Amino acid sequence: MFEPRVVSVGLPLFAAELARLAVPVLDVDWRPPAGGNARLATLLARLDAGRDEVERANARVFDLLVEGRPFLVDCRPAHEALELPERVVLHAGPPVAWERMCEPMRAAVACAIRYEDWAANDDAAEALVRDGRVRLAPCHDWKTVGPMTGMVTRSMPVFVVENRAHGNRAHATINEGLGRVLRFGATDDSVIARLRWLATEAGPLLGAALRASGGIDLRAHMAQALRMGDEMHQRNVAASALLVRALMPHVARVGGRHGAVARLAEFVAGNDQFFLNLAMAAGKALAAPAGGVAHSTLVTAMARNGTDFGIRVSALGDRWFTAPVETPVGLYFPGFGPDDANPDLGDSAIVETIGLGGGAMAASPAVARFVGAGGVAEALAVTAEIREICHGEHPYFLIPALDERGAPAGIDVRRVVETGIAPLINTGIAGKKAGTGQVGAGVVRAPLACFEQALEALLP
Repeated sequence: MFEPRVVSVGLPLFAAELARLAVPVLDVDWRPPAGGNARLATLLARLDAGRDEVERANARVFDLLVEGRPFLVDCRPAHEALELPERVVLHAGPPVAWERMCEPMRAAVACAIRYEDWAANDDAAEALVRDGRVRLAPCHDWKTVGPMTGMVTRSMPVFVVENRAHGNRAHATINEGLGRVLRFGATDDSVIARLRWLATEAGPLLGAALRASGGIDLRAHMAQALRMGDEMHQRNVAASALLVRALMPHVARVGGRHGAVARLAEFVAGNDQFFLNLAMAAGKALAAPAGGVAHSTLVTAMARNGTDFGIRVSALGDRWFTAPVETPVGLYFPGFGPDDANPDLGDSAIVETIGLGGGAMAASPAVARFVGAGGVAEALAVTAEIREICHGEHPYFLIPALDERGAPAGIDVRRVVETGIAPLINTGIAGKKAGTGQVGAGVVRAPLACFEQALEALLP
C-alpha cells in the first residue's frame, strides 16, 4: 500500500497534526515575502528585475567592508584630529533637534558644554544650544562614532584609526568605563573630573605610545578576540586584554617612571569595555569606503540617538532613513527595572554593521546570558537568523563554535524587508532620567520601517 509523504508549507499546525497521526511530514517554514505586504512585495519584485547589477554592486561593497585594514595609529584632541571647531557638540545617531532629544542626551550635551567651560550651569548650557551659539551635529558627519550619547567636543581626546587599504580615517573617544559616565547621561563632578584626566594625562600618553608603536592592527585583534569569546559589543574582555599586551610596552617607554603610566594601566585594567570604542572606530573606518556604490543594497551604518534609529545604505550615500527607536530588553542592575530604561542610544551598532555584536552572538554565549537573551542554543539561533539577512560570511571574523564559519556580514535591505528579520543589537541600557547613568544591558531590534523606507528610495 502506498504510504503518503507530505511536505507542509506555511502554517506549522498542519505539520503538527500530521506528525500526531504518525504521517511522515517535512515542515517547510515558508512565509510570504514582506509578511504578505503587497506594496513591499511589488517593490522587491521591481528591484529584483535588476538583480545582476545589484549583486555585482553588493559583492564590491562586501569586499570593501571585510577587506579593509584598520590600524590604531594615534590619540589626539578632537580639535586636532577632526579639526572640530569651537562651540560644536557631536552626538550619537542620526540628526536630532534639541527639542526631540531624550533626557540622557540633553543632560550629556549640557555636561559637555560645562566640561568645555562654555557655560557655568545646565540652564546656561541649554540657552547656548537654543539660541544657536552651540551647534549640535551627528558624530557620523565628522568621521567619528560615539557610544551611547556619543558626546565629542574639541578638547576631548579621540583615537585615530586609519584604514590602510583605502587611506581613510575614523575616530572615537576613549571609553570612560561603566556606570556613572557621560555616555550614559551621568553629569556629576566625578564625570567631568574623569573627562579632564583623560584629556590632560591619559590621552596624551596614549597618543605618544601609539605614535611610537607604528600602529596596531585592529582587525587582527578583533579576529583573535572573537575566537576568545568576545563579540565586540557587550563583551570586550579579550580584545581589551590583547590591546593592553600590544600597547603597554610602548606606554611604559614613552611614560618612563612617571606615575601617569601606573594610573593609565590601572584605569585600562579596570575597564573590560575599553576596546569597545576602538571596535566602533574600526567599524566606521571599514564602512566609510563602502558608501556611495551605485545599486548596492547593503547597509553601511546603523545608529541610535534615544529618539530615532537610523540606517545608511551604500547606494544612497549619507542619507539617513529613520524610525522611532525601541527600548532594549535585558537584565538590570540592582534597584533598576524596565520602567527606568531609556530607548536605545549610540553609534555602537556600527559593530553589528560590520558583522560583530548581535550577529556574532554564537561566538559569545556568555553575552547572550548577560543581556538576558538566553544561553548557548539561543546564541547559535541568533547568528543563524542574522545570516538570513546578510550578503555573506566574514573571511576573517571566524566563529569556532560554528566549525570556523565566518560571522554573517553585509546586512542587505532587500533580505530584511523580504524576511521581516530585523538586525539584533547588543547594547547597554541608559536610565531615562537625566543624570542616572547605566541601568543595565540587553538587546534591541532595529525597526523594520527604516529598511522599508530605504527599499523605496532604492527604486527610481
